[in-house]
Amino acid sequence: MTDNRNFEIVYDTELPGTPERVWEAVTAGTPAWMFPTDQWPAVKTVEEYPAHLVSRMDGPDGWFNQLEHILEPLDGGRARLHYVHSGIFADNWDEQYDGASRHTEFYLHTLGQYLQHFDGKPVVFTDIQGPAGSQVADGFARLRRALGVESAVQGSPVDVELDGVGRLAGEVDFSNEHFLGLRTADALYRFFGRNAWGAPVGMTVHDFSGAGDSETTAKAWSGFLERVYA
Repeated sequence: MTDNRNFEIVYDTELPGTPERVWEAVTAGTPAWMFPTDQWPAVKTVEEYPAHLVSRMDGPDGWFNQLEHILEPLDGGRARLHYVHSGIFADNWDEQYDGASRHTEFYLHTLGQYLQHFDGKPVVFTDIQGPAGSQVADGFARLRRALGVESAVQGSPVDVELDGVGRLAGEVDFSNEHFLGLRTADALYRFFGRNAWGAPVGMTVHDFSGAGDSETTAKAWSGFLERVYA
């Protein structure tokens, strides 16, 4: 007996890039806006460049995880994306569905930011997880206060000096109760309030400066997060 239940997350959006550029971003370019996926054992069951892509992973007992992208060209070098993420959650269906749905909105927004501001630039990707102390109910709120953006909304300017990290100057490009996106002239900073789903607060840095170093970035931000939740 299992509690496996199918899920489907559907999202429609317009993106500031042609279908060809979106295709490149969702295949080879995922470190620039989400995370590296080149090690995933996915099979492309549909590959109709640049309009329709379906990638699927299958596992035991009928388990699967599938991503579908349907792209339509729009005027002005833009594209309409119909995105469907489907599969099976084995446990805590409601919580996993809520978390995955909200992450989808943030990731696809970040895809748009990448296409608009950094398309084609080499990226250095860094993933940083907060300490266990960030899993408290106000964990994400504490991070926002430490970043100086407690009440900031999308479009708000940011110019702060962070202990151990340095100056962060740019603007808020995404903001809600669980996610925060900051864009500077040469990087995208993504902050994830995963404490809402029982996990540590996390963040990613997508560095397009040409001088990024993942180890140095991880050390600086890990130290910052440790101090926030000390």
